Amino acid sequence: MKGLRVILLSGQGKAFMAGGDLAAFHADLTAAPATAASLIKHLHAGLVIMTELPQPVIARLHGSVAGAGVSIALACDLAIAADNARFALAYSRIGASLDAGGSWSLPRIVGLRKAMELSLFSDPLDADEAHRLGLVNRVVPSAMLVAETDAWIRRLASGPTGCYGRIKRLLRASYANHLVQQLDAEQAAFCECAASNDFAEGLNAFFEKRPANFQGY
Repeated sequence: MKGLRVILLSGQGKAFMAGGDLAAFHADLTAAPATAASLIKHLHAGLVIMTELPQPVIARLHGSVAGAGVSIALACDLAIAADNARFALAYSRIGASLDAGGSWSLPRIVGLRKAMELSLFSDPLDADEAHRLGLVNRVVPSAMLVAETDAWIRRLASGPTGCYGRIKRLLRASYANHLVQQLDAEQAAFCECAASNDFAEGLNAFFEKRPANFQGY
């Protein structure tokens, strides 16, 4: 995907994502396990691809962000929400457990105790509370959501995208690595950056006291 610098994940209409297709389960309850396995298998495969991409992934959130919508938003690298966004894990309200990586992302973002509360009670949250908990990076007026997201996209797209990919890989791997492993990974990534044209441009711009003109990948 040469030339691809930033990925935007957004919803159309009144909501980012109001959760899974409950009607598909209700139509044939005896087939619910098989239906779940079929849906979740492909969703999880897509999420693995998304999190392993070197490009930053931004979630642009508005309206209802429920069930798998929350989990998918948490799997993104950054999230910006309109002030009309409403969040609810909702799984426990239908007697289901989390999917789409929610059980992995949530405790890492809010801590185990709060993740338990949010998952077990499934109480809704407004955008400001989601921001306070760290579920989103920023809340903006609904009318400004597209413009503010576009500003993020332009900033990231004009940046040193090669180093962004290495930063993303380091941060996501850090939970699974011991300190020595992480230090080795940091050294390898920094040395790769040091060999890049963007690193040379960044240093030149710093000493010449001018904005850097990064070329990215």
